[in-house]
Amino acid sequence: MTTIPTDPSRPRAGAGTVDRRRSSAPLWLLARRVHFMAGLLVAPFLAVLALTGLAYAFTPQINDVLYGDELHVEAQTGKPRPLSEQVEAALAVHPDAHVTSVIPAEDPDRTTRVVLMGIDGLHQTGSHFSSESLTVYVDPYTGGVNGELVTVADRPPAQVWLRELHGNLHLGDFGRIYSEFVASWLPFIVLGGLVLWLSKRARGRSLRAVLVPSFTAKGRARNRSWHGVLGLWLAVGLLGISITGLTWSTYAGGRVDAAITAVNGKTPWLSPPEVAAVGGEPIGFDRAVEVARSEGLQGELTLAPPHAAKEPFTVEESSEGLPIRKTAVAIDPYTEQVTARQGWEDYPLMAKLTSIGVDAHSGTLFGLANQFALALLAVGSLVLLGLGYRMWWQRRPTRSGRSSPPPVWRNLSVPMLVVVLLAAGALGWAMPVFGVTLVAFVLLDGTVNALRRRRARVSAV
Repeated sequence: MTTIPTDPSRPRAGAGTVDRRRSSAPLWLLARRVHFMAGLLVAPFLAVLALTGLAYAFTPQINDVLYGDELHVEAQTGKPRPLSEQVEAALAVHPDAHVTSVIPAEDPDRTTRVVLMGIDGLHQTGSHFSSESLTVYVDPYTGGVNGELVTVADRPPAQVWLRELHGNLHLGDFGRIYSEFVASWLPFIVLGGLVLWLSKRARGRSLRAVLVPSFTAKGRARNRSWHGVLGLWLAVGLLGISITGLTWSTYAGGRVDAAITAVNGKTPWLSPPEVAAVGGEPIGFDRAVEVARSEGLQGELTLAPPHAAKEPFTVEESSEGLPIRKTAVAIDPYTEQVTARQGWEDYPLMAKLTSIGVDAHSGTLFGLANQFALALLAVGSLVLLGLGYRMWWQRRPTRSGRSSPPPVWRNLSVPMLVVVLLAAGALGWAMPVFGVTLVAFVLLDGTVNALRRRRARVSAV
């Protein structure tokens, strides 16, 4: 009995000599197997990331809907009350708390955020990015308290919940493996798809057929056209999302941090000297803002008052988006002298690239346009996955018998095989989740193929 190849992307009988030469190319075979096998298994997790990322990208709008009473006030033309009075209004509600930071209202319809600590019931982890604070929202015109919320790094509860859903499915450190699994494999799936699709151009297909989907093709040919073109246009965005996502993953992120540290590319921190308590009253919030503005700080400011006699008053720019403003200053609270300053120009190149990548990934780099770009990428990815599964279903193995092609490594020369193994080992070390799952994929693929070949031999008897 004659058997038919199992792999859905294997050339059909009757294909021309160009297709036969192409199918024997090791790079094409490897790209086909990685794109098909890994794509089939990674796709469900990628769909979850796309859906949760789509929701998280629009958290500013979600926050405004859910917490409008806390975040907004009636815009007025009058002068806001002194910042110190607004802070006192927040402390009047929680007299035993202490102020960790204050974010004055920059827009006329926004409240001032006073962040407090020392309140029972808050979850503390020792990390700024996961420790809870109580943020009190004060009307800058009346000095009245509009409300309060438990926040994490100035994120309201819904934003914190969506962030955890996107990052770890609310499963803690264990749950972060799923997102690292997708981020580790996505570049190889994308690059494999590009090799397969751009080979159409090498086979004499028109540039239009590579860049524009077919509106006349039918069945699987139509799905393949749309899948290939859509994947081509989304490739840069998918690679960017994957790479930036890996920077804060658990295992690969640790490797990235070590590499950045080795080249002195870490994000710098303001390290002010201690101040000498020379007597007198330290400056308050209003004067600290005036000094910071005189030093050129613009946009939204975050003020951190000193909590000990030798600590300075620190003020930093905290506006999101472009232009990137990262200037921070330390002010001697007794002499009003700036004792330390750090700006965007002080960031190493790697720190700048990381900061830009993280902001773009989270949708804050260039405002609403960034959010819509992420939305298009998420929706496009979901359509891409749907088309991929549809093509697999149209060419799925059937009981009538399809045997798997021989393993890809059999088509590789010894030097090429050595290169592939060394590259896989290096990538597995750099991305441990990728390395472990790569071994699992190879074992699974080999086992499935062996069983199918055995079944085909039995059927042929």
